[in-house]
Amino acid sequence: MDGISLLLVEDNVLNQKLIFLTLSKYGFRIDVANNGKEALDKVDNKSYDIILMDLMMPVMDGLEATRNIRRRDQESGNKNIIIGLTANTYDADRDKCLKEGMDEYMAKPFDMEVFKDIISNFGFKIN
Repeated sequence: MDGISLLLVEDNVLNQKLIFLTLSKYGFRIDVANNGKEALDKVDNKSYDIILMDLMMPVMDGLEATRNIRRRDQESGNKNIIIGLTANTYDADRDKCLKEGMDEYMAKPFDMEVFKDIISNFGFKIN
């Protein structure tokens, strides 16, 4: 499936570039936000199929941004798919992501095969 719209929320420029280039090869349409506040601004103005959300960022972290997006989802009746992205790989971190409203969680460094598996659970297929 080409043309999946994705919001990449990541404060590290190197990670942004690596993930952007990787996903671009698969036909994703990608916008980038540098923190949770920018992500909220973008979600207010555009609909995304998937939000890939870093957890630890300045200005507003990924958990707070997720809580805000979920409140907006309730008001609008939409349900954004939010996948947490973090260097922390403890079960407690995964549980916290899911408790705060993320749909799934994946560890850094970004792994395209893991990402493909995750999004296939939401009905997205890519080659």
